[in-house]
Amino acid sequence: MVSGCEMIVSPITYEPSPTKVRYDLSYGYSVNCSGTGRYQINYGCNTPEVLNGSVTYDILFPQDYTMVTLVNNTFVQWNVSGDHSELLTLGITAHVTAESVLLTDLSGQSAASIQELQTRYSSVVNQYTRLQGNETVRYIDPNNPEIIDIATSVQRTVHTNNSLLVAKALFAWLKEHIQYQTHPNETGVRPAAETLTKQNGDCDDLSFLYVSLCRVVHIPARFIRGYLVIQDNNGDYAATAHAWAEVFVGNNLGENGWISVECACNAQSIDSNIHQNFGVENAQHLRLFIDDGTNTSLEFSLLGISYTYSMNRIIQVYSFAELKSYQQLESKKLVITPESTRYYE
Repeated sequence: MVSGCEMIVSPITYEPSPTKVRYDLSYGYSVNCSGTGRYQINYGCNTPEVLNGSVTYDILFPQDYTMVTLVNNTFVQWNVSGDHSELLTLGITAHVTAESVLLTDLSGQSAASIQELQTRYSSVVNQYTRLQGNETVRYIDPNNPEIIDIATSVQRTVHTNNSLLVAKALFAWLKEHIQYQTHPNETGVRPAAETLTKQNGDCDDLSFLYVSLCRVVHIPARFIRGYLVIQDNNGDYAATAHAWAEVFVGNNLGENGWISVECACNAQSIDSNIHQNFGVENAQHLRLFIDDGTNTSLEFSLLGISYTYSMNRIIQVYSFAELKSYQQLESKKLVITPESTRYYE
């Protein structure tokens, strides 16, 4: 009698990473008004939030502002005018305590099918599967023929209409074919088609392309803008402007059906990228702006500060993001089980 062998697959365990942090972040613009003559300054500063944790904030220039809600986002809106020299600090100091959030089940069993999304969540599908751009540039472009070919090919390859599994396969394609690479000599954000052609891009570019791929196959997707706390080679922490994505898989998974996707990650393997960044928003992310699927929303997300001034007036503008009092309150290991579930320990 010959007995068979049962293969035992061990869980995958990653190195500890921060899962709960606390910090203060001041962000906005410093405006130096010198010379003579009048000036008018307009700036809308996004208020901060986190998925899991708490945020309070102080307004750094508590004059000449109103609180406004535009494209489903809240702003501190300054309209400052004057005729004397001064240094203005227009911005917010956020006091943040944040914890990592992850979708525990990667198997897709609890997610809606793409057909269910269209029948049960038709308003979300209609809102977040459109083209977004302006009169000249299509930034998020689910109508681009090359993007359509890739997305539909990936969907056919996975042999499923499960929204989470298709979104995960599209993320795997993105990480396999498009390299994360900044382009400091370029101004502005690349449209999705250009990122596809160049096969590289920064966090905005990769997020726009990933959102476009998901929208092709009728999976609602949107971009998020905010800050990411990073550690440099000297061990110091800083905050950098950042963008990432969310996809909608229904059934109250994640945040009311939305799960986070970090498109600018750069792990050693596709599996590692999926495990650590698909359906994960770690504690280092601070949200400022959530896309509402419209061209107006895209336009607002790309706006900065604007100003007008008379001939003898000099206006100098500097953006700032200053991180203080960073504390790592908790660090845990990410564990992936053979059944495609994950947890922190």
